Amino acid sequence: MGDHEPIDSGSFPMKRSVSQATVDLFEFEKKLSARQLVRIAGVDEAGRGPLAGPVAAAAVVLPSVWYQQGLPVALRGLNDSKQLTESERERFYELIISSSEVEFAISLVEADEIDRINILRASLLAMNRALRQLRSTPDHVLVDGNQKTSTEWDQTAVVKGDSRSYSIAAASVLAKVTRDRVMLEHDGRYPCYGFASHKGYGTPQHLAALAVHGPCPIHRRSFAPLRPVNLELF
Repeated sequence: MGDHEPIDSGSFPMKRSVSQATVDLFEFEKKLSARQLVRIAGVDEAGRGPLAGPVAAAAVVLPSVWYQQGLPVALRGLNDSKQLTESERERFYELIISSSEVEFAISLVEADEIDRINILRASLLAMNRALRQLRSTPDHVLVDGNQKTSTEWDQTAVVKGDSRSYSIAAASVLAKVTRDRVMLEHDGRYPCYGFASHKGYGTPQHLAALAVHGPCPIHRRSFAPLRPVNLELF
């Protein structure tokens, strides 16, 4: 985080979608800044559903001047990572992390910890860890979803926030790209599972590989179909 060049507003121009053209994705940030809350962190996670690998989370603080001026041209089109192509996510990821104007932090919670505390707690833990890694405490946190991460910060939970707030959208891109890259690394370590293509989700290819090879060290043993079945005795 930090020592990078500002985003060149003339680079990578992209068209905004119809929904983004009609909805102000800085609405939440503007309302908070009107209350003198200017360091606003968006936070999101990626990887709650897969059978393998970590859950990733990112926290992003965009410069408050953008709330009124809008995104630099290079970042227009930024959206929920699920609505972007892989190449778009990679492009936005590089632009976000290379900007000296953007503060961010990324955290992972690995499969063994997910098994110990469950995936919901692991997701919240990853988001809290990312928030704690920011250079200073945010004035307010916008969290994707319907649940706040903790009482440690003033927060607003925003359902579908990754498509309603640029701060959360930026966090969703960093979390998703980070996790995808981790799963590509794991594909090199455990090539028989096909992690490069499905990123650990329970696709037919992945389930077939599990049936043949069994789980590897990054599989979540608490997830069905990996969780042992406890048979009741009658």
